[in-house]
Amino acid sequence: MLLAVVVLLGIRLLSPAVGTAGLPNVVQDFLTLAISVVVESLPFVVLGIVLSIVVEVWVPVGALEKVLPQRPIPRRAVISLIGMLFPVCECGNVPLARGLMMRGFTPAEAVTFLVAAPILNPLVIISTAQAFGWSGWILPVRIVGGFVIANLVGWIVAAHRRPADLLLPAFEARCRAAIGAPRSRNRWRESAAQFGGETATMMPALFVGAGLAAAIQVAVPRSTLVSIGANPVLSVAAMMLLAMTVSLCSNVDAFFALSFASTFLPGSITAFLIIGPIIDVKMIALLRTTFRARLLVLLAVVCVLFAATVGLVMNVLV
Repeated sequence: MLLAVVVLLGIRLLSPAVGTAGLPNVVQDFLTLAISVVVESLPFVVLGIVLSIVVEVWVPVGALEKVLPQRPIPRRAVISLIGMLFPVCECGNVPLARGLMMRGFTPAEAVTFLVAAPILNPLVIISTAQAFGWSGWILPVRIVGGFVIANLVGWIVAAHRRPADLLLPAFEARCRAAIGAPRSRNRWRESAAQFGGETATMMPALFVGAGLAAAIQVAVPRSTLVSIGANPVLSVAAMMLLAMTVSLCSNVDAFFALSFASTFLPGSITAFLIIGPIIDVKMIALLRTTFRARLLVLLAVVCVLFAATVGLVMNVLV
């Protein structure tokens, strides 16, 4: 992939006309959209990998567990708020959640963190406040909705008879090997090994997800979605579909949604802001590195129904 990028950059520099006249418009749009998703997400993926290494390798054993409640429901409620400590978007939270599970956290606790953190982290709250303020109840409903759906999904996963079966066998084996294993004396070497392993897992998924997101955007004209923005029901479905296809980082999605505020109802905007950080094409590709397809289907169904309900209720009441 890196070699391909270098070759394309070389061609572009040596022959500038190739970058414009030599490619069809559809291909140019696809490359622009795919590269933009990668450029936007890559820093947060790397930050998430670094934070997961800090949690797994450098934080003393038992330090996190001591400050968390022991009862499952309050424990997951506190875990869903941990995202306020990490300014990482949804793609960076996947390696961080993997690090938590390798410390001994359950799949239900990791999924609770995964769903809540992209919405409840400080950068997302600040950007949403800057974009919408308190008008239309978009900001408070997004915050409360993110907390509620995270704990709802965590409760459903916890009710599974064998939550470990929701993990891919290879990753589940890594977790079993890591839990209780003696710490390496050379933490820097272990950190480097973890960084290499997580990067090799996350980067292919990121590129594949970015390519799929770009292909969907090229195939489905955005004007088709915007044309139904005034309908209180169809507008919710359109904005949710848009959120799942454009695959924006949750740290900036509020400003993107602001451009639709004049044509779409507040409930539609809120549904966009809730579902986007949880389920989009890029996120599904990243989650597939850790979880089985059955969990992704469960996550998609529950979160889509929840976001749609919130959006429809807001369109009726607000």
